[in-house]
Amino acid sequence: MKKQGAHISKEGACTFSVWAPEKDGMLLHIVHPSDKEYNMIKDDEGIFSVTVQNVRNGCRYFFRPDGENDLPDPASHYQPEGVHGPSQVVDHSEYIWNDDNRKGIPFKDLIIYEIHTGTFTPDGTFEAIIPRLDDLKSIGINAIELMPVSQFPGSRNWGYDGVFPYAVQNSYGGPPGLKKLVDACHCRGMVIFLDVVYNHLGPEGNYFGAYAPYFTGKYRVPWGDAVNFDEAWSEGVREYFSENPVHWAENYHMDGIRIDAIHMMFDDSAIHFWELVNQKVEITEQVHGHKFYRIAECDYNSPKITKTPETGGYGFDAQWLDDFHHALYVLIHPEGQDRYEDFGRVEQLAKAYKDGFVHSGEFVRFRKRRHGASSAGIPGERFVVFNQNHDQIGNRVRGERLSALVGDDRQKLATAALLLSPYIPMLFMGEEYGEDNPFYYFISHTDKDLVMSVREGRKKEFENYKWDTEPPDVQDVSTYNDSKPDWSKRNKGKYALMLEWTSELIKLRKNSTALGNTDKNGLFVYVEKTGGLTLLRWSRDEKVYLACFLNFSEKNMFFNIPSHSSSWKRLLYSGEGRWGSGNDGNHIPERINANDKVEVMPWSVAVYGNNEKN
Repeated sequence: MKKQGAHISKEGACTFSVWAPEKDGMLLHIVHPSDKEYNMIKDDEGIFSVTVQNVRNGCRYFFRPDGENDLPDPASHYQPEGVHGPSQVVDHSEYIWNDDNRKGIPFKDLIIYEIHTGTFTPDGTFEAIIPRLDDLKSIGINAIELMPVSQFPGSRNWGYDGVFPYAVQNSYGGPPGLKKLVDACHCRGMVIFLDVVYNHLGPEGNYFGAYAPYFTGKYRVPWGDAVNFDEAWSEGVREYFSENPVHWAENYHMDGIRIDAIHMMFDDSAIHFWELVNQKVEITEQVHGHKFYRIAECDYNSPKITKTPETGGYGFDAQWLDDFHHALYVLIHPEGQDRYEDFGRVEQLAKAYKDGFVHSGEFVRFRKRRHGASSAGIPGERFVVFNQNHDQIGNRVRGERLSALVGDDRQKLATAALLLSPYIPMLFMGEEYGEDNPFYYFISHTDKDLVMSVREGRKKEFENYKWDTEPPDVQDVSTYNDSKPDWSKRNKGKYALMLEWTSELIKLRKNSTALGNTDKNGLFVYVEKTGGLTLLRWSRDEKVYLACFLNFSEKNMFFNIPSHSSSWKRLLYSGEGRWGSGNDGNHIPERINANDKVEVMPWSVAVYGNNEKN
C-alpha cells in the first residue's frame, strides 16, 4: 500500500496520497503559495493520489473528499495553523543532521527522564529544552522521553488529545524544532524516546471519519471511538498506524517510542497489529543500522507483551511496571492506599523486585476478579519503573508530586528504592531535585461544549476519591502555568541536597556491576517483619555484591549483614547528616563484617558493598 501524506521526491515533484476507500472522488486543493486544484486518481486499495511538479517545502494544502469541504490531510506532517487549518508539505531531506556517529545505548543502561515539552521550560518549546540537556547529563540521565507531541488543538495539552499522529505540534516548534532537539541529544551521547498514541484520537480536529472507517463500534475505550484494527476496511488503518514508528525512526532519528495504553487496542486478525509493526521496525533497523526500542504501557500484567511474535508475544522491548509504583508508593505514603486499595504490604514490594508483576493471578479487589500472570524470570531490562509520572501526578485533584506529600527522608528512600532496582528507572521532570510545584491536567480546546464536557468529566473522575476540593479549571491558562517546574530551585537548599542524592545513586548504579546486572537470578530479597527490605544484588561473575537495607518504618531497624563476603564497606546512607537528616551517621559503621547487624534510621536506606570495585 502506498504511503499516505505528501512526499517530495529528489526531483522536486510531490506525490499527495490519501486513503478513502468508500469515496468516489478526491480533490487536492493547494492554498499556498498559490491557489490550485488537482483531481486525484483512486487505486484498487482505495488510495487517491496525484503528483504535482515544483512543490516545495512549505506548500499548504487541503483534501476535498467527494467535492465537499476542504479538510486537512490525516497523514499531515505539519499543521502550522492548528488542527483545523491547512496541512503543510515537509521536505525532511532539507534538515542537515549532525548525528552520523550516534552509537545508541543498550536498553539495560538507560536512565530515562520524562518531559512535557510545553511545561518543562518557560518558553515551552523543543529548542528551549536543549540548554538543560547538559545539566541532566551531568547527573547521569542519558535518555529523555517526550510526552506526545503530535498536533493537538490549541497550545496547552498533555498530548493525548492529538489528532495528527504524524504531525509535530506547531506551538512546540514544529518539525525543525524537534529535529534540533533530537540532534542535540545524540551529539551529547543521549537517546530520545517519543510517547505515541494509537488507541484513540482526540475529539477536536478529528477528521478521520470523513475519509474512511478508521473507527469501530465493536469495542469501547474511555476516550472516544476505538480504532478499527480488525473490522471491514481495517487494512488501511493498520497500514496507517504501523507506518508511524517508521516515520519517527526515519524522519526524526528517534531511538524509540513508548506506546500509550496498548490494552485499549483490539485486534483479532490472523497477523496481529504488533506483529506487523515488528516486521516494519526490523526492516528499518536493518536499513539504517540503529536499534529502535518499543516500550508498552499495558494493564494486562501479562508476560506476553515482551515475548517475541514467534512465541505468541507482542515483541516489545519493555513495558511499564505499574505494580512497582503502586507497591512502593503506598509504603512511602500510606494515606494513598485509598487510590491503590490492593497494595500496602512490604511483601508486595519484595515481589515487585523479584518477579515484576505483583498481581499475577490473585483476586484483586479493585477489579473484582483475578488479574495477571507471573513474570518471574523475565529479565529486569524488560520493565521500566518509576516513582512518579504524568499520570500518577496529574490525575490527583491537586496535582501533587511525591515531594508535596511526604518529607525529604521518604523522598530519598523512594529514589533509592527505584535506582537500586533491577529495572530500568524513569524520573519525571523535576523529580531529581524534589520539585514541589504541581503538575495538573490541562487543555486549550476551542469548542466550548467540549471544554464543559472535559471539566465535568474530571470532576466525576475525582468523586471516587472523596476529595475535599474542586479540581482546577483545565482550560484556564493559569492551570498550565502553575504546572511548570521551577528549574532555579535545583541548586538551592534542600533541592540541591536531593539533586546530589539522586546523582550519587545514579553514579553508584552506573559504576557497580552488581546494579548493572538485570538478570533477576542475581537478586535476593528478604522481608523484615518490622517493615523493611534487604536487597542483595550481585554481578554475573558473583564477585561483586551490594547489600541494600531499606527501612519503611517509624523506628530504627536492625538488618543482618549477609555472609556472602567477610567484609563490607558503606557506600551510601541517607541517614547521614550530609543528606539533611540531622544525624552524624556515626551509629552506622563505615565497615562491617559478615553476620553482624547494622542499625538503620526510620525512612532511610543504607548500601554496603563487599569490595573496592563498587
